[in-house]
Amino acid sequence: MRNNYGVNHMMNRDGVFYYIRRVPCDLSDFYAIKRLCFSLKTKSINTARRLSRSIEQKLEDYWLGLRLQNLDIPQIKVSSQPSRSPDQEGVCLSEALDLYLKLKGQGKDHVFFRTAKRNIRYVTNLLGDKPLSAYSSKEAGQFRDWLFDQGMGVNTVKRVFSTVRSIINICITEMGLECSNAFSKTFMPTVVNSEGRQPIPQKNIERIKEECHRLDDEMRWLVALLCDSGLRLGEATGLAKEDIVLNHSIPHVRIKPHPWRSLKTLGSEREVPLIGISLWAAKRIKNNGSPFKFAFPRYTNDHFSNANSASAALNKWLKPFVPESCVIHSFRHSFRDRLRNVECPFDVIDRLGGWITSGVGQTYGKGYDLNVLGKWMLKVDSNVLNKIY
Repeated sequence: MRNNYGVNHMMNRDGVFYYIRRVPCDLSDFYAIKRLCFSLKTKSINTARRLSRSIEQKLEDYWLGLRLQNLDIPQIKVSSQPSRSPDQEGVCLSEALDLYLKLKGQGKDHVFFRTAKRNIRYVTNLLGDKPLSAYSSKEAGQFRDWLFDQGMGVNTVKRVFSTVRSIINICITEMGLECSNAFSKTFMPTVVNSEGRQPIPQKNIERIKEECHRLDDEMRWLVALLCDSGLRLGEATGLAKEDIVLNHSIPHVRIKPHPWRSLKTLGSEREVPLIGISLWAAKRIKNNGSPFKFAFPRYTNDHFSNANSASAALNKWLKPFVPESCVIHSFRHSFRDRLRNVECPFDVIDRLGGWITSGVGQTYGKGYDLNVLGKWMLKVDSNVLNKIY
């Protein structure tokens, strides 16, 4: 709640009094702002009035000195721009974004920067680029509704809000602001009867394998590599050829960060044994005679790996072969189900898929040996050794 006391140039914000006064028009060249607003750091109206009168007198004296500049008195040149203190809570959302990228952007790829900038652009396009304290919970609700109106799903809207909240929270903490985060407690509806991403049925996977083997080109190698490995699409598109190790008793692929592609989590760095059509695809990639160091040069270069482009192309091709709710990412859902069906231990499943495993004990030691992982991968499909890809 805010109350103005025009005579004393005071404003009450959440019980604390602020001095607020418009900059005179003839002195606007000396200021980058149109009005002064700063905390008097008191909740007592009597104390605030005394401070306000004192500040008013000092301001009048100061402004008188500034007006003397126009008299061209020799050797007097004053250019003053009052600094903005945290008490003014005048840090705008765009400035908070700059701080966030500076602090959190170390070692992050272009996707991190693009996502943060895009989500803040959504806010500023709808609500304006305002000081953090100027946003209200009502506006946050309006922003949520606007995102839904753009056709976004609940999970997408939640991710947008997560980014916006994080950016504002870091700025509040780092700059010692006293304002609250208007986006912190915005209600999100619960999705009812949402199927989400579904695993691809095994019979469909077998049909897809047949098509990949028949067409035998770079795009189908990528699909085939995902079929029996459980790799994320971004992990696969960002592979270097040297990450594929075939001259080993257990052929496998090394998933590790590269300058052109980071990994989703710390647990994503791993070795995954190659079986079935994924092994076939790895051999085709490794021995196709391409001069490029990348497994999929169509989507990857020295600067970045464009998994989004690959996703769009592959989902379009997959559409006739899978149920409506399935996409390229559904291979990972199927992979986890296949491991469950052979009663694979959950921590082995998490290791193979690069999922985060809970518990302090999981951080001890180096994890499972490649031979153990290979044993469980072979159990995923008991007929895999009898198949020729």
